[in-house]
Amino acid sequence: MQEKVIVGMCLVSMLAGCLTGCGRSLNKGQNTGYFPSEAVYEEVDIAAEEYDGGYENGVDFNTEEYNAIEETGFQSVASSPLSTFSADVDTASYSNLRRMIMDGYTLEDIPQGAVRIEEMLNYFSYDYELPKEGEPFGVTTRIADCPWNPDSKLMQIGLQTEALDFSEAPDSNLVFLIDVSGSMDSEDKIGLLKRAFSMLAEELTEKDRASIVTYAGSDEIVLEGVCGNETERIREALDNLFASGSTNGGEAILSAYELAEENYIKGGNNRIILATDGDLNVGITSESSLKRLVEKKRKNGVYLSVLGFGTGNIKDNKMETLADCGNGNYSYIDSMSEAKKVLVEEMGANFVTVAKDVKFQVEFNPAVVKGYRLIGYDNRRMENEDFEDDTKDAGEVGAGHSVTVLYEIVTADSEMELNEPEFKYSGNRKSQEEEETGDAVMKEREKDTDCEKEWLTVSVRYKEPDGDESRLLTYPVGETSCYEEMTEDFRFAAAVAEFGMIVRDSQYKGDSSFESVLELLEDVNLKEDEYKEEFYYLVKKLKRAA
Repeated sequence: MQEKVIVGMCLVSMLAGCLTGCGRSLNKGQNTGYFPSEAVYEEVDIAAEEYDGGYENGVDFNTEEYNAIEETGFQSVASSPLSTFSADVDTASYSNLRRMIMDGYTLEDIPQGAVRIEEMLNYFSYDYELPKEGEPFGVTTRIADCPWNPDSKLMQIGLQTEALDFSEAPDSNLVFLIDVSGSMDSEDKIGLLKRAFSMLAEELTEKDRASIVTYAGSDEIVLEGVCGNETERIREALDNLFASGSTNGGEAILSAYELAEENYIKGGNNRIILATDGDLNVGITSESSLKRLVEKKRKNGVYLSVLGFGTGNIKDNKMETLADCGNGNYSYIDSMSEAKKVLVEEMGANFVTVAKDVKFQVEFNPAVVKGYRLIGYDNRRMENEDFEDDTKDAGEVGAGHSVTVLYEIVTADSEMELNEPEFKYSGNRKSQEEEETGDAVMKEREKDTDCEKEWLTVSVRYKEPDGDESRLLTYPVGETSCYEEMTEDFRFAAAVAEFGMIVRDSQYKGDSSFESVLELLEDVNLKEDEYKEEFYYLVKKLKRAA
């Protein structure tokens, strides 16, 4: 056994040296860069299995919290022709899931509530159409055979905004709200947090203003409205932070809003960036109370984004709620590589809002479609009447963001049966003849050839960042969006969704399997996108652990 320990430690040391050059460490919770070749990882996986002190499974003393997710099944177009939901650009679920897989979690270890398929999809970039002149979004639609269900089709809706270099963005008033309580006292929390914010500080310029508020048992203003180009001053303040004490986050959030309002830039980017593990245990602690607080304060034009850190006791439910209600986005930082992605590479997307309260409403044509299922967005569903109600809050989309939506569609001529309701008075009860010859919608389809050409209509409502009245865009979808073979983008999105259904053990996963996911990825050029190549490795790693 001693020889195995030595071999294991040597291999881990070898990998650490390899990763130092490319910026990633495999210490638990401290990944810092991009993945090397899979062969190197396979050696380390073997060593870890033989070495008792290798990968420590993070489940034994786990107090992490996730909201329960109840999947919505197939809907009948006859009774529910409209599908309405809020846009979502959060990515925390994917990077958190990556952390679990890298820490050696098996399928049984991963909480189902941690797997939000829409956030997995939206973690990646896609080749979508750019906005037309005068519109904030470009919209792409594609339909092809569904990989995991031979009786249905898969539809991809892609919404893309124009990218913006942060240096060309409006002046920024940023408040770093940093949790320095005792629960943050580890290298993958306060240590990684300080390095991440130092990286962000390097991107600020003289037109920006930066403040730092810390909180533990009480809150403290460390910096107030300093010029963005005072990088060393900001970094020195960050370097001097240390973690201890309880977590009175509610009071600190109030202080951060007050500070943001004092330094408010009219027409600028006014935003609080909260960095925490979400473990608030003093003051305002409940999810509902935090939600009411942030909903009240967002009306002043200051947005709230959340960066999650750490393992073992993260409160994903609270962090997601804060970001959603604060007109911001939620990211999970598990490495310096992820910090660079969120805070540097996608800075414009994550911190410059181009459209707020973005809502989708898809209307299906019963002459062509008899049923559908929205994949993911389970906690983003809205009532149909909320689509036109400008008082209802929805998601924000930044400069360069893409939003990916997948529907599983059952066409009118599919053999797949749905549990369609029958109504006594609406006139849609099937006659004996209709039961024998097929669904009544097939008759409607034969009557209207023009209608047959449209499968559905995608409608998008949004508000300008400083507006209160929504605007409407509509996009009919028909045969021209149908493909015999999936594009590379479409295949990759389908692979991510299928993987998500496997991990959360979805009742709608059909014929999904790791082998099917890897087969979809075989025809995707992963070498041009390090994040997509990383996903391929994670699929293989979890498959080996299953």
